[in-house]
Amino acid sequence: MADQILPPLAFLGAGSMGGAIIRGVVASGAAPLLTATNRSQQKADELGGIPGVTSIALEVDPDGNRAAAADADVVVLGVKPVGIPALLREIAPHLRPGTIIVSVAAGVTTRTCADIVGPDIAVIRAMPNTPAIVREGITGIAAGPGASEHDMATVRALFETCGAVIEVPEEQIDALSTISGSGPAYVFLLIEALTEAARGKGFTEEQARLMAEKTFVGATSLLTATGEDPAELRRKVTSPKGTTERAVAVLESGNLPGLFAEATDAALARAEELAVGA
Repeated sequence: MADQILPPLAFLGAGSMGGAIIRGVVASGAAPLLTATNRSQQKADELGGIPGVTSIALEVDPDGNRAAAADADVVVLGVKPVGIPALLREIAPHLRPGTIIVSVAAGVTTRTCADIVGPDIAVIRAMPNTPAIVREGITGIAAGPGASEHDMATVRALFETCGAVIEVPEEQIDALSTISGSGPAYVFLLIEALTEAARGKGFTEEQARLMAEKTFVGATSLLTATGEDPAELRRKVTSPKGTTERAVAVLESGNLPGLFAEATDAALARAEELAVGA
């Protein structure tokens, strides 16, 4: 069970990320009053069957965002970055003083949000990732204007229902998004590649997927269980002059650290573009 009951929550624009967080919160047993909005009835129906969740389709109830925000102590904004200012202007007159706004939009600063909602509303940025749905997420949070220690503790408790939380200065939140926010996609891409390599060596689709997926799950579980540095665990697998050493040498020749640095730099550049509506 959760350590505490969360205050009433509203998720405005509960897409894949918002849905992951909602499922994590519900699974935690925190059992808050929770309202979610989406544009279409189809999207709303995807969340409507979750116990304790009131799911609103804006195509049916155009006032859904305003009503949900008015009844919530914490409002999580899950729409695309370009839509954040318009959404805030829509709900600002309906927010109670002391409400906490949490934006999970890449590139949109807390100052941008605070300038719209005013000084009585705390603004916090958060960058979760999709493993929140199985309560194995990692979320970075950053305080904005008007956010007190109590406000940060409330938002930390929210995201701790679906994983670990780290607090960073706002100037680091977009960089964090390129690592942990986008990170699951990198891992899935590596699993795809290893699965394809297994198929190329004559294994069936089922066998290839089992080998690749369980190898990643097992390796990360071992990392967690031992607490050892990943480089040390890699060395333990890599016998001198053995087959793994030969394979790792090929991977290292491709400059994986440089490739990941380039990839995350590209993601960060895109976050900066989103901040200006590009």
